Amino acid sequence: MTGKSFAIILAFALLPGWAFAQTAEQKRMELHKDVESAIARYKNEDPGIDRFFKKSAGYVVFPKVGKAGLIVGFGHGDGELLERDRVIGVASISVGTVGLQAGAQEYSEIVFFENRAALDRFKQNKFEFAASASAVIVKAGAAATEKYRDGVAVFAEPSGGAMVEAAVGGQKFSYKPDAKQPKRK
Repeated sequence: MTGKSFAIILAFALLPGWAFAQTAEQKRMELHKDVESAIARYKNEDPGIDRFFKKSAGYVVFPKVGKAGLIVGFGHGDGELLERDRVIGVASISVGTVGLQAGAQEYSEIVFFENRAALDRFKQNKFEFAASASAVIVKAGAAATEKYRDGVAVFAEPSGGAMVEAAVGGQKFSYKPDAKQPKRK
């Protein structure tokens, strides 16, 4: 390796992390693109889910939730809250579990709000799922028989990884209105 080559490699290695980081706007646009893609996948996998998109007071889409655990598990994901197919804010999901578990996985999740009261609870950051809550795995025909429970219906789609789990825990959500709302296609 020549001195010049070494200097170039060293310069790139010493560049601060921000030189390669996305701007907040780029991250926001990537999140929106991922949300749109997740919605399309869900509708393609189970066309019956369209009734939830059309009739709900609103819904939150988390296109990528990462989760890992070994006895104690943690997960996180970011998403968008939509009302009448219009993005009104951003949301995050935090997952915590304890019990027999090992591995890592990624999945997407959509939470539909049946009425204004359920949607408002979410917007006021007064919304979480206990260990007893369950999500319907998206597959053809699954949405046909699904009903709202306590004003919400939850659908999930595994996308990668593997996790063995016999654990209890919950999901906590947070919401923040978004002044720069992307337009849905």
